[in-house]
Amino acid sequence: MKILFDFLPIALFFGMFKYAEGNKDWAASTATDWLGFMVSGGVVGPAEAPVLLATVVVIVATMAQILWLKARGRKVDTMLWVSLGLVTALGSATIYFHSESFIKWKPTVLYWVMGASLLVGELVFRKNGIKSLMGAQMSLPDAVWRKVNFSWVAFFAAMGCINLWVAFNFPTSTWVNFKLFGGMGLMLVFILAQAFFLNKHIKPDTTP
Repeated sequence: MKILFDFLPIALFFGMFKYAEGNKDWAASTATDWLGFMVSGGVVGPAEAPVLLATVVVIVATMAQILWLKARGRKVDTMLWVSLGLVTALGSATIYFHSESFIKWKPTVLYWVMGASLLVGELVFRKNGIKSLMGAQMSLPDAVWRKVNFSWVAFFAAMGCINLWVAFNFPTSTWVNFKLFGGMGLMLVFILAQAFFLNKHIKPDTTP
């Protein structure tokens, strides 16, 4: 359930982009009416309107996630705050400069921030971030926890690079498809691979 919640803003970004891409005149008119005061020149053209509208949607959706969690008295993960900061800053630059390049960097920066936090935690503070998240559910040798932690670091580093490769070597529509289906698909495959790996090393419960 949590992974669906985390991917909700991406799904909404995808939906708005695809609708606006199929209705470019409407998208240009709507983006100019909504965002004209924010954009350089005051007018949004049909070519950039879909990604600008989708960017507004993802900013609002991320804010809504945080408000929903707060309203229910639940803790907001640090990475969700980081995601909000990135999508707001890079999204605002995308809107003002009519340039999709800024928002295309957002997934990569977020992946690299997550990977860096796990790496710094392990090497500098001697704290295994993955063990902190999952240690209550399973018992593993410390050496295995380190392998798992470093595998997530490598995964996030690779995902950041893959996002940039797709973003700047393929049409924006391809990147939007990858952002939802490719990103989620690779994440699920990696999680399944982790599950098989962990299953081999879980210590049996010997509590009487």
